[in-house]
Amino acid sequence: MKNMIRNFVAFLLCTSTTAYAAVAPAEEGSSLLVILFVGFFALIVVLQLVPACLLFIGMLKGLLFHESKSGEKRATSK
Repeated sequence: MKNMIRNFVAFLLCTSTTAYAAVAPAEEGSSLLVILFVGFFALIVVLQLVPACLLFIGMLKGLLFHESKSGEKRATSK
């Protein structure tokens, strides 16, 4: 049991020192391709929000200002 604990502690010491030996990246910013890649997907999200908002507004109009079969507008509670 003592040998297993000693091996485990040695393993922890060996693996934790490799993190300190890592070299920092050479550049600090993102490249142009990364920015274009993220911007492309942001554009897709924004363009999907436009029809979703229009559909939501149309749904609210249908719920709030729906005309009954007799032609009268339904009263909204205030």
